[in-house]
Amino acid sequence: MRNPMKAQIINSLMDLNFTQVNLINLTKPISLSFYEDWLDEGLNADMVYLKDHLDQKKDLVHFLPQAKSIVVVTLDYFDHPKPKKLSSMKMASYAKGEDYHYFFKQKLEDAVHRLKEIFPDHNFKTSTDSKPILERDFAYQAGLGWFGKNTMLIHQKHGSYFLIGEIISTLDLKDLDNSKIYHPDRCGTCTKCIEACPTQALTPHKLDANKCISYWTIESKTVPSIDLAQKFDSWFFGCDVCQDVCPWNIKLHSLNKIQKKNEFNREDALQEIIEILKSSNKSLEKKYFGTPLSRSRGFGLKRNALIVALNLKAIEIKDELKKIELKNIDLEISKTKLSIIFKKIKDKDHSPYRENPQNKTLYSKVECLQDV
Repeated sequence: MRNPMKAQIINSLMDLNFTQVNLINLTKPISLSFYEDWLDEGLNADMVYLKDHLDQKKDLVHFLPQAKSIVVVTLDYFDHPKPKKLSSMKMASYAKGEDYHYFFKQKLEDAVHRLKEIFPDHNFKTSTDSKPILERDFAYQAGLGWFGKNTMLIHQKHGSYFLIGEIISTLDLKDLDNSKIYHPDRCGTCTKCIEACPTQALTPHKLDANKCISYWTIESKTVPSIDLAQKFDSWFFGCDVCQDVCPWNIKLHSLNKIQKKNEFNREDALQEIIEILKSSNKSLEKKYFGTPLSRSRGFGLKRNALIVALNLKAIEIKDELKKIELKNIDLEISKTKLSIIFKKIKDKDHSPYRENPQNKTLYSKVECLQDV
């Protein structure tokens, strides 16, 4: 039987332009044991905060006493809601505009304002990747997608390019049964995301952050080995490969649009690399304030730029690179490591850069789509 309170809440939020909205009774995360095993295997790399916050992830009453339910929403970002031209290089789609921690958070606060008007005696607290919450777990429980083999949440009608947000509440949904709304797993026998990962960071439903391009270009405060960095292709900030090759995303957005979003002009990219390396860390952080790129800070952006130069075999700018002062680059990128990159760039045996042809082959097959 349809829960009248649930229907009232969903209807009140429809015109806020979320991609999906649903709500469930608050339960323990059903993937918690899997997550604990993942941490025990050390697959979180040096993101120690993931383990430090484990107890808080077990029970959301840490954030809101008497919490009884949670509204879960998604927001599509394939076409960025707040686009900005931030870089000429390849970046993850979510990063091509304003930081979602600001604009998405505001949408959630707008939703809370609506809910407070209807339920003035209840309390609400919002989050979008800003609190230690297993977001994909609750989104799965709310029927907003299934856990893909690339670890992303995938929906048969909305793909996987979407943000997830939550509103924890004291509303009691009575006897609502969460299990009745689980989205069926429609990955089938498809393994395209695993095959396409440039660094082999994926096994079915499991990501090794120690190998992940997104981890290294966004979260890490150090420098990958040269062997690993050479597998990063031309990704400057983040990576979308495991989503780009997903047949469900290709079906929704088209192969042409997915390939087009990753195109870049080599000359513009090389000029930007020079500009980044010449800039002070402070000026870079000021320039990218309020955008996802601020997460990497000046050091990380310079590291990423050097790796892109390496993988583009940027012989055109090797003389300019040699002139750049390294005083503003963290010691982790020492002259020793930089000299290795220079040597690779100057190697006359290197052929010109070519996009990885494997991905185009994987893009072209959508055999794992199922009739629904």
